[in-house]
Amino acid sequence: MAALLVATADVLAARFGAVAVRGELSGFSRAASGHCYFSLKDADGAAALLRCAMFRRAATLVDFAPADGQQVELRGRLGVYDARGELQLVVEAMQRVGTGALYEEFLRRRARLAAEGLFDAARKRPLPAFPRVLGIVTSPAAAALRDVLTTLQRRSPQVRVVIYPSLVQGADAPAALVAALQQVGRRAEVDAVLLVRGGGSLEDLWAFNDERVVRAVAACPVPVVCGVGHETDITLADLVADLRAPTPTAAAELAAPLQAEALAQLDAAAASLQRALQRTLQTQAQRLDTAALRLGQPSRKLLAQQQGLEALARRLGLGLRAVQARQAEQLDALSQRLQRAVHAGLQRQEQISSLGQRLQRTTQARLQREPLRLEAAAQRLAAQDPARVLKRGYAWVESMDGRPVPGVAKLRPGQAVRAVWADGRATAELLSVEPLPPSQ
Repeated sequence: MAALLVATADVLAARFGAVAVRGELSGFSRAASGHCYFSLKDADGAAALLRCAMFRRAATLVDFAPADGQQVELRGRLGVYDARGELQLVVEAMQRVGTGALYEEFLRRRARLAAEGLFDAARKRPLPAFPRVLGIVTSPAAAALRDVLTTLQRRSPQVRVVIYPSLVQGADAPAALVAALQQVGRRAEVDAVLLVRGGGSLEDLWAFNDERVVRAVAACPVPVVCGVGHETDITLADLVADLRAPTPTAAAELAAPLQAEALAQLDAAAASLQRALQRTLQTQAQRLDTAALRLGQPSRKLLAQQQGLEALARRLGLGLRAVQARQAEQLDALSQRLQRAVHAGLQRQEQISSLGQRLQRTTQARLQREPLRLEAAAQRLAAQDPARVLKRGYAWVESMDGRPVPGVAKLRPGQAVRAVWADGRATAELLSVEPLPPSQ
């Protein structure tokens, strides 16, 4: 068999010699030795796949960082890999000529979803500091699950784990991932969820670039940590997740705190509380000692209080006697003033009695004189009576409305007036009015 493989390799080398081929990189990896191993596939989506190897000397001459999805042109020699009997291309030169169709679709989706705001930092949620239950969305058969469980058991054995099984590769993987994430929301039993998968090519990780998966991660009600692939692998699920981890193991480390560190923090907090409690107790003890010194012996306090009460009683007795003396003096003064007032009242009563007698005598004298004065006034009034004047042959003149006419100043010829005598009256019409000249 080895001779057949060697013969086949010789035929290929003689028939083709140096070749140049274009395609899309897939499954690119760089070994610790510096050698690179990858596959080249048709950029138009055909099923053809060519295994390639590029040794360290040739790899150091590449002027860009090869990655899955890049379209490149390779120059090298066709050969047979004896260990597996596979056709491979030993690459001697690599030149980038474009981007693969799958990678271009990745860029288009990333731009469209970023425009919707799904990748904004403002919508990222913080992880719980001390989760009680963590969910894991991955394949039960994946090595990533074992790595995550081992890390969680080592770091936080107290955290309970709930696994939501799902496909992580293939055409049915997006729908399965969406269903698992929706189940996380419905069951509402975890504080955060880890979406993890091991490394692979762009095609292997394509389910995590599916738009349905991206929107399911964004709609998950609990924070999502995405650890898909290796550190250089970036998917749309990484961008929309609340936190991106470079690997599944790193996702477990970010989601669960180290138990030893948490216990150390608790010990430090307990020690701090203990010190604070000791300081408080010491302060209160000092206050109690100070209060005890200020209080002294109760008997001394009682004696001091008793002496104070006795002093107050003496002051009260003196004060009462002083008040009684002042009140007695005031009563004596009031009594004397009352006696003087009574004596003055008696004197006023005598004066009033004397005045009353004088008033009575004066009133009687006036009553005796008044009839005489009244009679004299009546005689004077009768003498002034107009009727008596009229009886002596005089008459007076009045207007028609009964008002007296004192002179001719207001009279006019033709005016009617009335003349009154003692035995009657007569109406007359004035023919002329002649005022008398003023006396010299």
